[in-house]
Amino acid sequence: MGLFDKLKNLITRKKEVVEEVKDKYEVENVEDIEEENIEEEAEESLEEEIENKEIEDEEIEAEEIEEPEEEIDDEEVEEEESVEEDEPEEEVEEESEDDDDFEEDEDEESEDDDDEEWAQFVQSHQSKVEEAKDIETYDKGLEKTRKEFVSKLSLLGIKYNKVDDDYFDELEEILINADVGVNTVMKFIDQLRDRVKKEHITDTKYLNEVIIDELFIIYVDNQSLTDKINIAEEGPTVILFVGVNGVGKTTTIAKVAHKYRNEGKSVMMIAGDTFRAGAVDQLHEWADRTGSKFYGKEETDPAGVIFDGLKEARDNKIDIVLIDTAGRLQNKVNLMKELEKINNVIDRQIPGAPHETLLVIDATTGQNGISQAKAFKEITNITGIVLTKMDGTAKGGIVLAIKDEVDIPVKFIGLGEKMTDLKTFDIENYIYGLFKDLM
Repeated sequence: MGLFDKLKNLITRKKEVVEEVKDKYEVENVEDIEEENIEEEAEESLEEEIENKEIEDEEIEAEEIEEPEEEIDDEEVEEEESVEEDEPEEEVEEESEDDDDFEEDEDEESEDDDDEEWAQFVQSHQSKVEEAKDIETYDKGLEKTRKEFVSKLSLLGIKYNKVDDDYFDELEEILINADVGVNTVMKFIDQLRDRVKKEHITDTKYLNEVIIDELFIIYVDNQSLTDKINIAEEGPTVILFVGVNGVGKTTTIAKVAHKYRNEGKSVMMIAGDTFRAGAVDQLHEWADRTGSKFYGKEETDPAGVIFDGLKEARDNKIDIVLIDTAGRLQNKVNLMKELEKINNVIDRQIPGAPHETLLVIDATTGQNGISQAKAFKEITNITGIVLTKMDGTAKGGIVLAIKDEVDIPVKFIGLGEKMTDLKTFDIENYIYGLFKDLM
């Protein structure tokens, strides 16, 4: 099976997941499903399973009753009776209090088993609904890019009857407009030309499949994708956020806090952007709204604030620490020194930290976002990218450009304004959101 066939099967499966959940809960949008609906559906499923099991047990019992009894020899019966008469009767012991305790223990174990079974049913339904919600969020969040990019790609296949230089020139323009990036597009077009030549491709509609193949290969690039957050085995997991002002860094921190709070983890925010007017108060407000702890002081050394904040986080056994930093990039030397000092301070308090350094980029800034990624990569060790405002742009190809030109994986992607619209990046959901109308 070719890569395109796998992607086609993937998109088909994701469509089926969403439709199955919608049909089951009788809703138009998966996001309309509430916790009560999930529990009600789980209860019905559990009752149905119990009912089916009871029917099966009854059928088994009926089969056993219908089996003919074996003929018993009269002599054997007489011998057994005589043996039973000779054997002395055993004394029947009265039921002790221990037996009552044993019966109570059995009842408690039975109740625990029922609770565990119920929890498993609810969890299985929740995971199915969450998967469908994630797929639908990517679908809606990438709608602008899909309409702009895929519609043009489809028209290209209709406009040209053969694959020639004019076709490649127009394809190049479409990809650049989608913010795939000039360098990435040039490399991609060269690879595509080679493949067309080797496989003798002439059908432009079939070439659309090859294009999707090659775009996916650009992101994967035969690497093991590390799009998961590195969680510390012991002590707090420290995540440092960097990025220029105005990209949505503070709201991203709030959304990440909301995500981990919903997972039952304790979270602390530390305000390392100490000199920008209102920055500390803004982060403090988000901490209150998300139920997170907060540490910050205005107009003081950021490294000192972070040091004290981490000590408090460690003393209070906080699970996740989210650190905001200043967004100045005008003077890279000063920023580099400040981040170097912050990293040293973090490592002194919590050896091996920060466990992640995430660069926040506004997807609507296009190629400027790639320039920021390159600049910050020179200054400090970036482990992942957070792309915000993806729902507000028709240039969703920036995901491919960043991975290809900067070689840093996207770890979170912002697909809306709601707290739940910041999603862990999923390349399969991204491919689905981008190309589902083409398959």
